[in-house]
Amino acid sequence: MPAQIRYRRLFEALGDDVDAVAKDLEVYRGPVPPPGYTFEMEIEGIGRAANEYGFDRFHLYGHSGGGACALAFTTVHPERVLTLALDEPASDFSQEDREELRRVFLPMLDLPPDRQMSTFLRAQLRDGVELPSPPPGRPPPWLADAPAAVRAFVLALSRAEIPIERLRTFDRPVYYTYNDLSNETWERKAKRLGELFPNITIELYKGLHHLNTSHAAEPERVAAALRRLWSTTPKGVPS
Repeated sequence: MPAQIRYRRLFEALGDDVDAVAKDLEVYRGPVPPPGYTFEMEIEGIGRAANEYGFDRFHLYGHSGGGACALAFTTVHPERVLTLALDEPASDFSQEDREELRRVFLPMLDLPPDRQMSTFLRAQLRDGVELPSPPPGRPPPWLADAPAAVRAFVLALSRAEIPIERLRTFDRPVYYTYNDLSNETWERKAKRLGELFPNITIELYKGLHHLNTSHAAEPERVAAALRRLWSTTPKGVPS
């Protein structure tokens, strides 16, 4: 889903006094993934977008694939990140997560095209949770680009070498959210990242899941949490 659509309700809840920018993943820059797409392109893309908007240091928030990109960017450029907020990131770059990626997600890429996306979406949910019904009417144009982008992203993620242990010294505030109807993988990520970051708040959202997540379903609550997070920026540090 394009970032402007995905985060529209959250931006509305934050209000006009927040200078917020919604950035699409680099894998979606065109109708097909960029040639030679790598995860490093996503890290560079965040830095480039921040420079274009004049953000030297900034608060960074990401969901799913965007959450993994935000985490990777913070690992490589911690000096630029004032606070970090992660909503069910696609990876925490731990060895455990790499093994799960190889065991669960890489085999999906060998499925027939008509089964890849449904299997991928089902893997985001806890057992027994039904996939949401597609909205009525003609599918939006951007949906046609999703299968190729997901495939490219999963492959790039499986090859990414992100030195996540560096973040043991990242002492700025981190906010991590996950949902009780999502796959248990995000509960495991919460535990690992809780042991990694020295200054992290972890919050569970009940009755939600990865395909109906907190920033879309409860934007006012997430906006309030982000404002609390941002208010912890030390005095004298521009935000």
